[in-house]
Amino acid sequence: MALVLPFIDKTCDAVFPEVQRVLSAQGLIALPTETYYGLAVRPTDEGAVRRLIEVKGRPTDKPILVLIGARDQLSTLVESIPPAAAMLMDLFWPGPLTIVFPAAPGLSPLLTAGTATIGVRWSPLATLQRLLMETGPLTGTSANRSSEPPLDHAEAVQQTLGPLLDLILDGGRTPGGAASTIIDAREQPRVLRAGVLSPDRLRAALEQQGYTLSS
Repeated sequence: MALVLPFIDKTCDAVFPEVQRVLSAQGLIALPTETYYGLAVRPTDEGAVRRLIEVKGRPTDKPILVLIGARDQLSTLVESIPPAAAMLMDLFWPGPLTIVFPAAPGLSPLLTAGTATIGVRWSPLATLQRLLMETGPLTGTSANRSSEPPLDHAEAVQQTLGPLLDLILDGGRTPGGAASTIIDAREQPRVLRAGVLSPDRLRAALEQQGYTLSS
């Protein structure tokens, strides 16, 4: 079973050395996000990404989203920031909005599923932001097997995936509910997955800046 370490605001820094050790060994970590628990590996580590896909049983034609802890971490992930994406970042980041960008050259096709795009979210969860500032960007796909419900507490992650993981960061029960909203903001903005941020709210924000939203 996976090692479980507490991951709460007052003591979260204490886990950083173990997190770095696991990531350096192509390890797989489950951690809390602002919605559900996610599975984290370094997005530039192709072997670790491959292992994540195998553990989830995830189809290789589905891209894997990446979490960042600050806006400047985008530079290693995206080729460009389209104007609509920049506006959405200003309004809704940090927050439960995953924005699809043109992917930086050299990102693994395992991560992008050959789409030449990358979905990125700046999490509003303070403990996760601190961790990401230490580690750099990490994957954030949900900690579950593909087609199964997402998990909102560490015990469920241990029961479901524990033997296949190296580390679980226990931040208690996450809010659950709707997942993050995913929007493709490269050209004509369009909602790829409805979630916490409603299409109506996104549409109103975009229309104020002269954009239209398709869904």
